[in-house]
This record gives sequence, structure tokens and C-alpha cells, in this order.
Amino acid sequence: MGNKTIRWGMIGCGNVTERKSGPAFWQVDSSSLEMVMARRKEQAKDYSERHRIIRYTTDASALINDANVDAIYVATPPDSHLEYALMAADAGKPCVVEKPMALTTEECDQMLAAFEKAQVPIFVAYYRRSLPRFDVVREWIEQGMVGDVRHIHWAYHRAPSPDDIAGKDNWRVDPKQAGGGYFVDLASHGLNLFQQWFGDIVAAKGIKTNQQGYYEAEDAVAASLAFESGVIGSGYWNFGAVNSEDRVEIIGSDGRIICSVFGEDDFVLDGKEKARANVVLPDPVQYFHVQNMVAHLNGHQEYSSTGIAGRNTTWAMEQILNG
Repeated sequence: MGNKTIRWGMIGCGNVTERKSGPAFWQVDSSSLEMVMARRKEQAKDYSERHRIIRYTTDASALINDANVDAIYVATPPDSHLEYALMAADAGKPCVVEKPMALTTEECDQMLAAFEKAQVPIFVAYYRRSLPRFDVVREWIEQGMVGDVRHIHWAYHRAPSPDDIAGKDNWRVDPKQAGGGYFVDLASHGLNLFQQWFGDIVAAKGIKTNQQGYYEAEDAVAASLAFESGVIGSGYWNFGAVNSEDRVEIIGSDGRIICSVFGEDDFVLDGKEKARANVVLPDPVQYFHVQNMVAHLNGHQEYSSTGIAGRNTTWAMEQILNG
């Protein structure tokens, strides 16, 4: 054990890295962002200058194999996660990839095998596992405040974006780049969080359709789930509704919890006790996620947002989208 500074190399300089993740890599104790990479030199240079990163490159291999880089953060669309992760494993370096883990369960398995062989960890950026906001729900469940949990239901819908209506390019709704559409991009956050509360998803079935025709990917999904704890679940996600809703209801033998995955409203406990809770999100929102990875790499704790958990999420979404 120790407090070695983990020197990160970041592949990709897109929007997620501007506020959600990038700053956490240099704000967390015993962590630094040593080098960034983008395919376009001007983008890499601009990012490094604005965020005061020491070095930048357009060569992913050069970053991964750099002697001053200890661990890799892959912040690119899912279609490149496998390639970069395998390069990191080949270099013997720990890696975290953005969510979802990969395009398919098969790709996840290739990644897991490579990191097992290299004997270094692979993480996935399901940072909600680290947020104190969601610890409140987990504690209510573990304290038996709603008795035995029977069912969880997530209703999520929103209006189509003007860009989608206009037909603008968007990798998030291109199945070849994202593995699906907004369901894969957004529902993955909640499904992975539910795994933390109720164990792995052991069965999943679903129906998907495209109701609007704005892009190739699905825009409406309904699903049924079973978790290893015995809890069952359901959900629907629609990206062509008239308004927005993000409501999770956890139903127990003695009460219920109302919360959300993306919202910032109060969480409500109506069970053996009545309570409301609202824990403010950190800025950057991935701060505790990075902190937990650094602690894991320094031998202080085990962090649960691993490739194994990420693989289960991808598997569940694959089952849902395949019917």
C-alpha cells in the first residue's frame, strides 16, 4: 500500500472530459493528468493549453507506452474502446473506459481476458456507483426501511432534440459507433447502478422500436429484468415524448423509495420511516469515481465499477435490444 501519484494518460478530448471527468484526474489527491491524445492535433493542443496539461499527442500508442504514464483513460465513443483497451492491457497498464464498456458482450469478454492475462484492472466510468447521492438509497435499502425489496421500475422519457429532428450527425444514435442509441448511452447508467443495489442482472427481455425515424437506432424501449438478489424490475425509455420524466420507484414489502437517475430533485422514503434527502453532486461529477480508482490502484480499497460489472450491463442491454 502507498500513496503513489497515479499519472494518467487520456485518449479523447470530447465534451465528457471538459467538466465531468477531465478535471477530476488532476484535482484528486495522488492523481495527475500527464498527457492527452486526440486524432486532430489542433484539438489535442487546444485541450492541453486550456487545461494546463503538460503534454499532448495524436498517437494513442505513444501515450499508452509512455514511461511517464501509469494508467489510461479512454474517453472515446464505444466503437474504439476495444482497440485502445487491448493496447493498454498489452502495455500492462490499468485502464478505465467510458460507458458503455464496449459495443457487444463479446468485445467486453475480449477486454476482460486481456486484463486478466496482464494482471491489471480495467474499470468502466459508471461513476454513479461513487456518488454520495445514491449512497442514500443504498443505505435505506440495507437498513430495511422498505422491508424486502420486491420490484424496481424506471420510467424515462424526453422530447427529441432539435439536432435529431434536423438530422445532424450524432455518434450517440449511430449503432456502429455506440452499439445502439440513447437507450444504450443513458439507460446503461441506471442499469449499472441497480446492479450495485440488487446484484447482477441474471435475466433481461425487451421490446425496441423506432417510432420517429430521425435516426437508425431505436428510440423507444420497454424491458423486464431479474436481479440475482431476487428483485425483479421493469422500465421504459422513450426519446420522442412531449415532455421529460426520470422516475425510479423501488417497491418493498413495507414501503417504497422514489428517486431518479439523472435528476437533482429530493429522493423520498415512504416506509418504516418517512424521509427526504438531496445530496449535491460534486463538481466535477466524476471526482469520487477517480478518487476510488486511485485508492484501488494504491491498494487501499476495492472499487466496484469494474469491467466485470460493466460487462453485465452490456449483456443486459444486448438481451433487451435482441428481444
